[in-house]
Amino acid sequence: MTAPLAQMIINLVPPSGPAQNVSNILPSSLVTSALGILLGASGVTSFFFLLWGGLSWITAGGDKDGLDRARKKVTGAMIGLAIVFSSYALLYIIRVLFNVNLISIPLNPI
Repeated sequence: MTAPLAQMIINLVPPSGPAQNVSNILPSSLVTSALGILLGASGVTSFFFLLWGGLSWITAGGDKDGLDRARKKVTGAMIGLAIVFSSYALLYIIRVLFNVNLISIPLNPI
């Protein structure tokens, strides 16, 4: 009964081995992926801070201190969103105008 189970596990392991997949990774693809993930995560985080500030504003109920804190959250979130979108737009404009892709930096393989 254990022989078919062992054969099933052996069939799950790719024939090329896990080291084969790692050796084909280029540093430029890692940098590109990291920049995309960071831009996306910072945009989502700023959006959630904007929502949180809006909800705080709504639930402040006329409290001056609560309104000031909520206003600061909304202002910070809007500044964060502006930075994220403007950095993405700047990278896109540089790529279109000068044909230089700063996100895909050609680096030598590991």
